[in-house]
Amino acid sequence: MAKIKHTKNELKAQREALARYQRFLPTLELKKTQLISEIRRITQTIEQLQNEYNNAEASIFQWVDVLAEDIDLRQILKIGEVQTTTGNIAGIDIPLFEDVRFEIVSYDYFTTPLWVDRAIEALQEQLTRLIQIKILNEQIKILQEELRITIQRINLFEKVKIPETRENIRIIQIFLGDIQTAEVVRGKIAKAKIQKKSEVWAA
Repeated sequence: MAKIKHTKNELKAQREALARYQRFLPTLELKKTQLISEIRRITQTIEQLQNEYNNAEASIFQWVDVLAEDIDLRQILKIGEVQTTTGNIAGIDIPLFEDVRFEIVSYDYFTTPLWVDRAIEALQEQLTRLIQIKILNEQIKILQEELRITIQRINLFEKVKIPETRENIRIIQIFLGDIQTAEVVRGKIAKAKIQKKSEVWAA
């Protein structure tokens, strides 16, 4: 605990600090609640996308034998540009998925099997889901770090700053009270001495 001055000005400063901590603490608590809620919501969205991905994968496997033909879709379909924007949650900037653009290399529609068109479409959908999941995981990482810092600040205020400031106020009040009591006692002693001298002179 830092050394404090036992003065009225210090008492005023400590009371102001305590008021500041008590005013700021509910804001941090609200931020913590918002962050936990958003992390939970994003986690549910990831689970939903992962389920969609798995279901689509199972569906694709039903006609995987057709895909066994010697055609490499990776040579036809490539990820071009992933478009994101910036969102804000509890004052924190996070990336938001907007769109993904694919580059499809031209291929001969007459010589290429019919299933290729549907396979490209399915692959685009799956890649889009994976990209969305990746960005959502980035969101969670950012929000979890902010949650960690927020919890640290709450603990600092609740367990250190507020108790410390209250103790400082108590100590200063006792010290100032003792001084005031001592002054009163000294005043009474001085008054008694003056009165005694007056009585001696009067005799």
